[in-house]
Amino acid sequence: MNRITDLFRKKQKDILSVYFTAGFPHPDDTVPILEALAAQGADMAEIGIPFSDPMADGETIQNSSQTALKNGMTLRKLFSQLKDIRSKVDIPLVMMGYLNPIMQYGIENFCRDCAETGIDGAIVPDLPLADYLRDYKPAADRYGLKFIMLITPETSEERIRLIDEHTDGFIYMVSTAATTGTQDRFDERTLAYFRRIDGMGLRNPRLIGFGISNPATYSAAQSAANGAIVGSGFIKALAASPNDIPGAVAHLLGQLRK
Repeated sequence: MNRITDLFRKKQKDILSVYFTAGFPHPDDTVPILEALAAQGADMAEIGIPFSDPMADGETIQNSSQTALKNGMTLRKLFSQLKDIRSKVDIPLVMMGYLNPIMQYGIENFCRDCAETGIDGAIVPDLPLADYLRDYKPAADRYGLKFIMLITPETSEERIRLIDEHTDGFIYMVSTAATTGTQDRFDERTLAYFRRIDGMGLRNPRLIGFGISNPATYSAAQSAANGAIVGSGFIKALAASPNDIPGAVAHLLGQLRK
């Protein structure tokens, strides 16, 4: 069974998925970060593929991506770093990145190498659903890779139901149409969006991301869905303690669960 499916089968609430940019703060930090996240209780990890033009990301993740590229991180190098990861980490692992690097790598190569290294899913924010179904899903299905689609407050009900019907793993609920980043609390409009999606009776579990940075936003996301995704907050913790990865993870968890 795919590890993402198994996670949601065993744990329906209070799931924490943590995003980081591969190659940040140092080029060889990927495996130590994954080991620290798994050891300290993260339920899932999202491994960011650095890209020169990350459209949906705020300044924090953009800067981490630029640093990672300067550090020489590439998709090929990332797969090399991950070749023995399943002897060290057993939580679900998801690749997250933009379509251009994956297209250059080749979708068949990407899905095959994900399967060989033990990657369970992929999030590609700029991959249209129709293109996924036509051009990418056959390869993803061959290799057992779950492609996760994003929805926002502006996504139509028709599209949400199409995503729910044609994908599995989980649905990534973007809390805001803005870029990634942190905020103090969710406003009533955002909370109403959470309630609306919760009332749709979707078959897929849901995780809420973008803007999760403190106990208020973390608790709101956890109560409105199956769990929360944290990215910018962890990147900031890594930037503040670049030589103490376990300490950065502990700081993040402390900030969320005060």
